[in-house]
Amino acid sequence: QVQLVESGGGLVQAGGSLRLSCAASGRTSSDYSMGWFRQAPGKEREFVASISWSGRTIYYADSMKGRFSISRDSAKNTVTLQMNSLKPEDTAVYYCAAALGLPSRRTDRYDYWGQGTQVTVSS
Repeated sequence: QVQLVESGGGLVQAGGSLRLSCAASGRTSSDYSMGWFRQAPGKEREFVASISWSGRTIYYADSMKGRFSISRDSAKNTVTLQMNSLKPEDTAVYYCAAALGLPSRRTDRYDYWGQGTQVTVSS
């Protein structure tokens, strides 16, 4: 079992920045890739970014490229999502997730999920 706890969400004005963190505990290992997803009210959960254990493989959703940056500290079992130039449409609950093997854009590839952290961007 892997436990994931997100932090860093909040309210920010459009154009601002937030930094989300995810702390992993339990059966963490070098086999796990990490991902960030988000879900806005009335919408499906969507992919944001993912990163391999080594950090060498990173994927972003097209709408986040250039604005969001994912990184991880494998020694500390943490993954971070730096979000810049935030827009009102970025408002959502952001989830951290862990998947065995290679990183993926697919929600069904992830085995463990955090409880989520709310990000609200005001216009």
